[in-house]
Amino acid sequence: MHIRITRSLLLGFASAATLLACPLAASAQSAPPQDDASEVDEIVVTGTRAVGRSRLDTIAPVDVVSGESLTRQGAGTELAAALSALAPSISFPRPAITDGSDHVRPATLRGLAPDQTLVLINGQRGHIGALVNVNGNIGRGSTAFDLNTIPTVTLGSVEVLRDGASAQYGADAIAGVINLRLREANSGGAVTANYGIYDTDFRTARGNRNETDGEQSSLSGWIGLPLLGDGFLTLSGEIQKRDPTNRSDYAAPGSVANGSSTTVIGRFGDPETEAQTGYFNAGKPLAGGWDAYAFGGYQHRDSNAAATARAFNNANNVTAIYPTGFLPIIATAIDDYNIYGGVRGPALGFDWDINVGYGRNELDYRVENSLNASYGAASQTSFDAGGLGYDQLTVGADAVRQLDVGLYEPLNLAVGVEFRRESFDVNAGEPTSYNRGPVLTGGLGSQGFPGFAPANEVDEDRNNYGVYVDLEGKLTEALSFGVAGRYEDYSDFGDQFTGKVSGRYDFSPEFALRGAVSTGFKAPALQQQFFSYIATNLVATQAGVVLQQNASLRVDDPVALLLGAKPLEPETSVNYSLGGVLRWGGLELTVDAYRIDVSDRIIYSETLGVARPSQPAASTAAIAALLAPLNVQGARFFLNGVDTETQGIDVVARYRISGERGRLDLTLAGNFNQTDVTKTPPVPANLAIAPADDFLFDRSSRLSFEQGTPEQKIVASADWTYNRLGLTGKITSYDSVFVANNNATLDYETGAAVLMDLEARYEFPLGITGAIGANNLLDEYPDFTPTTLNGATGSVGFPSYSPYGFNGRFFYSRLSYAF
Repeated sequence: MHIRITRSLLLGFASAATLLACPLAASAQSAPPQDDASEVDEIVVTGTRAVGRSRLDTIAPVDVVSGESLTRQGAGTELAAALSALAPSISFPRPAITDGSDHVRPATLRGLAPDQTLVLINGQRGHIGALVNVNGNIGRGSTAFDLNTIPTVTLGSVEVLRDGASAQYGADAIAGVINLRLREANSGGAVTANYGIYDTDFRTARGNRNETDGEQSSLSGWIGLPLLGDGFLTLSGEIQKRDPTNRSDYAAPGSVANGSSTTVIGRFGDPETEAQTGYFNAGKPLAGGWDAYAFGGYQHRDSNAAATARAFNNANNVTAIYPTGFLPIIATAIDDYNIYGGVRGPALGFDWDINVGYGRNELDYRVENSLNASYGAASQTSFDAGGLGYDQLTVGADAVRQLDVGLYEPLNLAVGVEFRRESFDVNAGEPTSYNRGPVLTGGLGSQGFPGFAPANEVDEDRNNYGVYVDLEGKLTEALSFGVAGRYEDYSDFGDQFTGKVSGRYDFSPEFALRGAVSTGFKAPALQQQFFSYIATNLVATQAGVVLQQNASLRVDDPVALLLGAKPLEPETSVNYSLGGVLRWGGLELTVDAYRIDVSDRIIYSETLGVARPSQPAASTAAIAALLAPLNVQGARFFLNGVDTETQGIDVVARYRISGERGRLDLTLAGNFNQTDVTKTPPVPANLAIAPADDFLFDRSSRLSFEQGTPEQKIVASADWTYNRLGLTGKITSYDSVFVANNNATLDYETGAAVLMDLEARYEFPLGITGAIGANNLLDEYPDFTPTTLNGATGSVGFPSYSPYGFNGRFFYSRLSYAF
């Protein structure tokens, strides 16, 4: 598939902008709504260090999403899902049966990897999660910030910078930056109760059925308090409970003990989740124009998801324990911490921000309803499988001043330094979760998710220093420019310099052109360098899907080195962007085209040892000999070597109508995106027979990069407010996503889809507001997974690559009280 921007499509945008809209822009305001549409122009702090820049006056494109808009996306909606619903450039697939990725689901920006977008909290670098995504989902091989550790009630707004920004903010900002701005208030507050449930009818490969499941409830609130007189303290929190959904197919009769053809033994869907989160945001003026600030929070989340079902006649089942088979449950306990503080004020002619921040993410695994078949009937059924941890300490100083150097306006100079320390640790599970018992014919380790062994344990750290200069000014009244450069030095792989040049020309108050050229980089994560593990995975072979014992090897493992591993180097990028801004009365239109060339992308290799077109039989035999001492059938590891070229266009059109019949906010927003793989890693030279060129990065991985996210996503809605009544209607169109396999005969697509969401609100007296709504009102589903890929157990009912999930129609209600 290729991007097609036709004349009719552009005309459609222009005309539909006056008819349809999405709350992305219409309600994306931190200030109260204005009656005059021309006054709706939010001040932003992301992408610029100049004070007072509005969203439409910035050189780089920035979306502003209000906290109010985020809370209107359903019952207890995950932040990543809410952002995806509002911002077309963000995609949030819902993987299932992908081990840890079921519990920490990554989002993507502009079709790039989840860890190629930098996430900030109040402008400070946030920490990534401990998890590294190692199974068959979008973002495979990546380590990313877990957006769902911060509830929507905590946020005043979110700013999404859609442009390369490594020169301004450091590593990982290849696709852009998401800045989570916490709510700030010294008075007022609100309490909100949400409830929702899925009620859906769908068809899988082996038949039809209906489900009423996935019940969700949450209680959230915030309160603003004065702090020592003239300061503020804003507290917020949420308690959330989500029941699991199940969209598995019927199992084949041969996998059911009684031979039934209408029995579901798998569980493919959202995990069961309970989460408790609390955050604070505080500030206090000091003497001499200085002020102190602090913010942070904590979340504890318990989650459980299913692994692939084990049929009664599975080789690793013990019928004395599970006579009809079993469904392994992977349970996680996730703890996420954030604490930041600093002081701001003038000194030596600069406005300073001196800050320190610390964050940690911990993920502990348990495996329930399972067994270690190598212990036979004596096996336990519940296991402590160990865990992962990651933390980050940052210390920084930023300074800004205006310099009069003879330009049209004073030059804005920003300089800064930062020290960052990161650490990653893996802790082993209990011995029975990973070792082999006395029954030699049974599979070792807890089925579904074998525990981490002592050989997998690590405790590694690194540090880096960074320094930047950021200039922004005006050469004439119409011509603005920006120049930024950043140097970083890492203790493990060396140094890196990135730069950015940007400009904007305002032909009139109504029309401007803007553009930028920048370089960027993403440092190899500690997780990618030091993670290792042995697991039982679903693997697509030429004959179909099989369960197989595979090893994830460290990049310095001797076997990995023989198979082509090398020390990891940073990814690098060159970003180009060109766009236009149009303001005409109540109409706003922005169009931004971009190209992002990324070199030496870090990937997770193919499962080597599996028979496939790029691995001849003789190579398979050579790999089997290497893997024999590890007691595994396949091996994977991280490596550099993939180059990609991503091109796309973002279009956002807004219009506001105000009158006697209320206010109507209209927006139409779309992202058109295409990625091409231009280079793949070379094959190792020391195998018995040289495999094909795509030996380390096979057909399925290449096509996942190129066609694994929608090449077209359009979000349109209308938001109408009249006195106490509010109505929102939204339509989202998704292009079909290609689900590739190494055997082309197993390929299929998710299918194109159009989803409709509706919500009605009414504000009662005394600050009480009630709302009811439906997401995916028409009950749309992606195309189901063919029986050749969902296996005899029918575990995988739908593709995890679906950009809108696979749960169907969702009804919800919301009741809030503001004071």
